[in-house]
Amino acid sequence: MATVREDPMDRFDRLAALTTRAREALETYVFGQERVIEEVLISLLAGGHGLLVGTPGLAKTRLVAGTATVLGLSERRVQFTPDLMPSDILGTEILEETEGGHRAFRFVEGPVFCQLLMADEINRASPRTQSALLEAMQERQVTVAGERRVLPQPFHVLATQNPIEQEGTYPLPEAQLDRFLLQIDVDYPSLEAERRMLAATTGGAETPLSAVMGAKDLEDAQALVRDLPIGERVVDAILGLVRDARPGGASAEGLSWGPGPRASQALSLAVRARALLQGRTAPEVSDVIALAGPALRHRIALTFAARAEGRTVSGVIGEMTARL
Repeated sequence: MATVREDPMDRFDRLAALTTRAREALETYVFGQERVIEEVLISLLAGGHGLLVGTPGLAKTRLVAGTATVLGLSERRVQFTPDLMPSDILGTEILEETEGGHRAFRFVEGPVFCQLLMADEINRASPRTQSALLEAMQERQVTVAGERRVLPQPFHVLATQNPIEQEGTYPLPEAQLDRFLLQIDVDYPSLEAERRMLAATTGGAETPLSAVMGAKDLEDAQALVRDLPIGERVVDAILGLVRDARPGGASAEGLSWGPGPRASQALSLAVRARALLQGRTAPEVSDVIALAGPALRHRIALTFAARAEGRTVSGVIGEMTARL
């Protein structure tokens, strides 16, 4: 029997409605973080990973766990600590002996073998352990004992990070930072949002979250994001923004390093994911401006002299977006 193809607009409307329901469900679970929720969903809809940065107690872990539930993804959590080893994440081989006396190695999967990995306080582990995720995040596979093992699909990492000024933290390597599609800064909630949070979380039993989407729906939405058209004006805005922060660019002065091509790819996908999440069939330049900070702030570093002058990465990005 021939498969009936879904009308493109019906497909768009269906997936846009599902993503909207997912966002609304998370907004009833994590209060006062609408922008953060949107950027987390954009990261996943674009097929990437997200890095949530903020002080402890701002519901970063709660948001990641809620996202896994709402999207219907299998989720595992790793609490990063200074003594965590790469094998604690990827898995290891153990030697077993059968009743007949035959010995053989058996691979025991680590928590990375899931659809959504919560890397909690990722910058509390050593750089060696942090780097264990590089292959998984880029290639959706891991190599253990010389053998490549494919991860479940879809596979995403949502990592939480404490500000690097806090004790017991290690800066993430630039190579790993670049693997994150967006860096999502988590701020304190507003007074009204915190009031609603108190009423909802310190009273009776909370209403549990339930799945709004499934893994197949997420993969369909990710494919749709790549199918959405993107205009030349938006492409020019993305390229102009990224290239401005490279050597020779208009904003290169005071930067020790700038974004590579992966930043352009991240913005191209993220602006389309934002359009889908807001029910639009194509992105606009306003999407580029809205996502410039999350897409670039972890891909830009200032020189010591620039920091001494009081310049900030956010300020530099603000100068660049003002020229769009």
